[in-house]
Amino acid sequence: MARSRKYAVAVLFTLLSMLFPLTLQAAERVTLEHDGLSLVGHLQAVSDPGEGVVLMLHGTLAHGRMETMAAVQDLLAEQGLNSLSVNLSFGIDDREGMFECDRPITHGLDEHFSELDAWMGWLKAEGYGPVTLLGHSRGGNQIARFHLESNPDDVRALVLIAPSTHDAEQAAASYETQSGMPLIVRLDQATELLRMDQTETTLKDVRFLYCETLDVSPNAFLGYYRPDPDNDTPTAISDIGTPTLVIIGSEDTVVADLPERMAALGDRDNITTVTIDGADHFFRDFFADDVAAAVAEFLN
Repeated sequence: MARSRKYAVAVLFTLLSMLFPLTLQAAERVTLEHDGLSLVGHLQAVSDPGEGVVLMLHGTLAHGRMETMAAVQDLLAEQGLNSLSVNLSFGIDDREGMFECDRPITHGLDEHFSELDAWMGWLKAEGYGPVTLLGHSRGGNQIARFHLESNPDDVRALVLIAPSTHDAEQAAASYETQSGMPLIVRLDQATELLRMDQTETTLKDVRFLYCETLDVSPNAFLGYYRPDPDNDTPTAISDIGTPTLVIIGSEDTVVADLPERMAALGDRDNITTVTIDGADHFFRDFFADDVAAAVAEFLN
C-alpha cells in the first residue's frame, strides 16, 4: 500500500513538472574589476555559451535589474537565451540600484563605453559568443553608439527597446526651463575646463539629467549634453550595417516621436521595427513577454 502511494506521488510530481516547469534560477550576480572599480552584472546562463549571449544595458541612471530589465532578462532565459545585464558604475564601486543623485558624476560616455568593452572581454573569456547588444531607452542609444564608435568584435545583432531620440533645440530649451541656466553656458564652462586641462575639476551644483543639483566632471557633462547627431538613435543606426531590431511601444510618451523618426529612415535591409500595441515606455507585465518573444524571433 505504501509502495503504491509512493508510486502515485512520483507520477503526480512528474505530471505537474511537465505541466508547470520549474522556475528558472535567479540571475547570478557577477563582478568585474575595471579601472579600480568593481563592476556589477547579473548573468542568466541557460544554454551553451557558444550559442551566444545578450549583453543588456539599462536606461538613464538606472541599473541592470530594474523592473523592465529584470523582466525581459528572465523571459529571455525562458526563450533559451543567455544574457548578462550590467550596471554602469558612474564611478561608484560595486554600484547597485538606482543612482540617487547623492554624489558627483565623474563618468560619461567614454567611461561607459570602456566598461561595456570590459564586459565584452569578460564574456569572451568565459566562452560566450556571438554577442547581441541590447539596450533600453537611453541605454539603447548608448548601445548603438558603443557599437558605432568601438566596433567590438563578434557582435551578432543590436536590439534597441524604446531607444531615446534627440532634438538639440528642444533639449537646450528643456535644460534652461529645468535649471534656469542656458545650456550653452554650461557647455562653455565644461569646454573651458577641458581646455585648461582641468579634467578633475567639477561643475558645481548643476542640473544633470534627473538630478536637480549635482557636481559633474566636464567630460561627463559634455558626453551627455554636447550637441551630437548620434544622440538621436535613428540617426545613429542609419550608419550601422549590423542587423538591428527596434522595439516601439504604441503608448510610449517618453519617445513619442520614435515611430516617425524610424519611418523617416525608409526601408533598410538590416533594420527591423516591431511595435507592441498597448505598451508604454517600460513594457511592464505581459508586454515584457512580447518584447522577449520579439527578440527571440529576431535572433532565431
